[in-house]
Amino acid sequence: MSWTTSVLAALAALLAVLAAPPGAAQAAPPGRHAGESRPVYSYDRAVRESVWVEAPTRAGGTDRVAVDVVRPREAAEKGVRVPVIMDASPYYSCCGRGNESQKKTYDAQGKPVQFPLFYDNYFVPRGYAVVLVDLAGTNRSDGCVDVGGRSDVQSAKAVVDWLNGRARAYGSRTGNTPVTADWTTGAVGMIGKSYDGTVANGVAATGVDGLKTIVPIGAISSWYDYYFAKGAALFGSGPDGLASRVESAEARARCQDVQRKLVEGAPRNGDRTPLWSERDYVRDAGNVRASVLAVHGMQDLNVRTKHLGQWWDALAANGVERKIWLSQTGHVDPFDFRRDAWVRTLHRWFDHYLMGYDNGVEREPMADVERAPDQWTTDRVWPPAGTRATTLRPAAGSAEGPGVLGLEPARPGSTAEFTDDPALGENDWAAAIDRSTPSKAGFVTRPLARDLRLSGSSTVRLRVTPSTASAHLSAVLVDLGPATIRDYADDAEGITTLTDRTCWGAGTPGDTGCFLRTEARTARVDHTVFSRGWADLGHWGSGKRTRAVTPGTPYTITLDLAATDHVVPAGHRLALIVAGTDRGLIEPASTTPRLTLDLAATSANLPLVGGYAAFARATKGGARPPVKPAHPYGLGTPRQTRLP
Repeated sequence: MSWTTSVLAALAALLAVLAAPPGAAQAAPPGRHAGESRPVYSYDRAVRESVWVEAPTRAGGTDRVAVDVVRPREAAEKGVRVPVIMDASPYYSCCGRGNESQKKTYDAQGKPVQFPLFYDNYFVPRGYAVVLVDLAGTNRSDGCVDVGGRSDVQSAKAVVDWLNGRARAYGSRTGNTPVTADWTTGAVGMIGKSYDGTVANGVAATGVDGLKTIVPIGAISSWYDYYFAKGAALFGSGPDGLASRVESAEARARCQDVQRKLVEGAPRNGDRTPLWSERDYVRDAGNVRASVLAVHGMQDLNVRTKHLGQWWDALAANGVERKIWLSQTGHVDPFDFRRDAWVRTLHRWFDHYLMGYDNGVEREPMADVERAPDQWTTDRVWPPAGTRATTLRPAAGSAEGPGVLGLEPARPGSTAEFTDDPALGENDWAAAIDRSTPSKAGFVTRPLARDLRLSGSSTVRLRVTPSTASAHLSAVLVDLGPATIRDYADDAEGITTLTDRTCWGAGTPGDTGCFLRTEARTARVDHTVFSRGWADLGHWGSGKRTRAVTPGTPYTITLDLAATDHVVPAGHRLALIVAGTDRGLIEPASTTPRLTLDLAATSANLPLVGGYAAFARATKGGARPPVKPAHPYGLGTPRQTRLP
């Protein structure tokens, strides 16, 4: 070899090291290959251990939080440090995780055997550690459950601190043998569905160092908005009921004072108390330094997409790197509605943000949106470029039919009336849209000449006069026309679980890594309610406190509608329906009032792709009304809210 050739070879080697992802030079990690991490570590020989991390309490002491760890043994033997995928949950012993409700299991010596979900099976062989945290007061942890408050968040944050050398841990719940996390790089990605993803949001909002990314799936961003919609109580018990469900038997005996504070701090009148302020992560979104891969079902009636919309907007204002998946399902994990694509995406996401691979995932389209069952589109940014908040206005129609939804304001003095009927809900109203019925006020466009896309969050401003001293209000957006959609009102919320399994990663007899397959469960409908919002008229002021309502007096109130991304096709009509109690979704007011809607002072602010001009083009001239299915039906009454 010539001198020149030797120099060039040495220079090439140096450049390769400099261009490699961070950490790639340590002991030549065998799991690192160009472009992606690969399954080169054994799963059956992985280190499985439990530690108890000290988490600070509100009173100034500490609780010990149980943490189960699985990590590649060969990496530790070679001195290779690994990043961490972490899921902090209250459900590991009470309820289980995933479509098959998997729980943690342990052997006779208390060593962890089964880690729920596929993260350990798939990612440990690829050079990751998977860390599952029992939130304070649950399973094997000390402390008390406080449903999204300081205890929940700090018990998970303390584990991130321990993984970065800032907190202490021990080898047992009561022992004094310290344990350090010298096997990790300190790069942590938090993931989880529902309550678990909510905790990820809360920890990210602390700005903790070392948390590089979060993957919240169907997650809460403000606990007030989980239990109330502008003062209107959503179905289900308060946070004390959830705490009782998830806390351990030991915690139930010692945490009665915390339970009492949950009851006292969360009155069912819908007032925004200090308890709710502590559990509002949106207000602290400016602290978020982690990237965010957010996933939500647009028909999730448990954790509604209002949570996603306000969190997403706050992250955008803070310049957070982010990506979003929006499905047609209800409260469902993407592993169960788009499994292959989800595992690939998550793999590349963690490789980039936790291992440092320049794989381009952050430069790909920001949004994946399910348009019809198993049919997906992408957008470079979300909401798409050209989306504009556009004001639409209701006006009176014929005496026997619905009113008109358009760009022109109603004549001063024109009104519409409806009487709250708690026995009816949004699908009853939508099915009767072309008839004048006493329970709703409906307003529709003409059949559209072009597709009309709504992308983002909407608001509806109402000027109403009640006949009684209390009233609950609903506003829903409806696509009037036939479609095949995921059957989100079914108990499985848009999926069918099959009998055969697919395997994701390696396995052991106690943790196989194999999961039941699913497929889309569909329904043929003649209308689709695609966004909704509610309010208690007693919150007509700031919305923070209940105010007196005087019969016969007009009040102005704005309803926040859930974020969505929906295309109303050409030939269909767009409807706005205003009514009272939405059966099965909000609890009725103490009275059943008649409400008079001042049309001239009522409007809907909708995020239309293309804005005013798009709506004008879509409604110009009109099109033929859609042909309904031979046996049309609307979806049934939505299920009552379940655990997050």
